[in-house]
Amino acid sequence: MNHKPVISISIVSHQQGALVAALLSDIAAHCAIPLEIILTLNVPEPLAVDPGTYPFPVKIIRNTTPKGFGANHNAVFANVNGRYFCVLNPDIRVDRDPFPVLTPALEEAGVVAPLVVGPEGLIEDSARRFPTPVDILKKFFKGPSGPDYAITSDLVEPDWIAGMFMLWRAEVFRQLGGFDEGFFLYYEDVDICARLRQMGHRVLLIPAVRVTHHARRASHSNLRYLRWHAVSMMRYFCKAFVRHWFHKVKY
Repeated sequence: MNHKPVISISIVSHQQGALVAALLSDIAAHCAIPLEIILTLNVPEPLAVDPGTYPFPVKIIRNTTPKGFGANHNAVFANVNGRYFCVLNPDIRVDRDPFPVLTPALEEAGVVAPLVVGPEGLIEDSARRFPTPVDILKKFFKGPSGPDYAITSDLVEPDWIAGMFMLWRAEVFRQLGGFDEGFFLYYEDVDICARLRQMGHRVLLIPAVRVTHHARRASHSNLRYLRWHAVSMMRYFCKAFVRHWFHKVKY
């Protein structure tokens, strides 16, 4: 089917073929807007989908060496055609078309996201305030303190939204230069929202749209993921300090 996509969707798989197949089936069943899917296989794995069976183009990228979260999505963005750019995790499921509500919201924001719930329907903390070192210490010693924002039927304007589902105006993502590839994994979503807000754009969560997240919390049990998390956290705080200092000197 030949069409000019309105939305370019970037999905990166880490041996998550079954999840990818389920997500693409959801999109095919529920999404009517012209779109294209770019699926990046970040590590070797059998292709679990047949690109020719969907009502939209599915392009496959096989990495020869694994890339970080931001590097993968930036590489995809360099060759997309959509007016909107969607960063989407394989472990997201949709049971209705999210885009008719999300895309109009981009008239007043640089990036938007749906409300994310877990398999049991509980709201996840995908919309948060910018972290501080004190927040991190409190979380380490006392555990999570609950959601940062009360979710109502109205729009929520958080400091940042999680990278599991981010819908961008393509020109805004381009102006930002995409994700900072210095973050291999974690905090790249916090950083890009901080830079977005610094440019004067809004970040919006749209509670009227819900998607389901089937999370795999690798960082809770894998030392390599914990190390990535710690390194990314330090990079974020260093960048935040520089932004704050530059703002003070400038004004």
